[in-house]
Amino acid sequence: MTDSPPSGTRSPPPTSPATYAVAQVKKALVEAGFEIFRTRGDEVVLAERPRENLILDSGVRLRAGATLEVRVVVRAQRADFPNDEDAHLFQRARAIGARAVAAGFAEIDATATRVADPGEPSRTLDTFYEVTFAKAVDGVPDAVTELRFVLSLEKRA
Repeated sequence: MTDSPPSGTRSPPPTSPATYAVAQVKKALVEAGFEIFRTRGDEVVLAERPRENLILDSGVRLRAGATLEVRVVVRAQRADFPNDEDAHLFQRARAIGARAVAAGFAEIDATATRVADPGEPSRTLDTFYEVTFAKAVDGVPDAVTELRFVLSLEKRA
């Protein structure tokens, strides 16, 4: 006797990392009404449209793999607070992420990102002090709920 299902019945879906392949996640997100900005490796980056003809990175991502992880990146910009020290700029970003933390997200990274002048790469236009928060979710329906939540958050100090 074998452990295979009887003829005409379906096996349950696999729970391996293939369950959350990037292509499948993107398709599910589009079907749920989200707009994709880009895909970077195993992360699907959602888009925001501040105006009809303008599409921007929202700072909201869904990481695919063995599990799904919703991520949100918040930031403070040096140009907005030119007299603040680096540590205080990170504090400003963390304060913006407080609602995400209250909803079960955890800080996973803090990075200062230099924005170079495209015409003069040695010149710095600004520096972004970015803090990334993440939360593991139990499937695409939970991911959709969390993604809608983090899209509603302010992401810039």
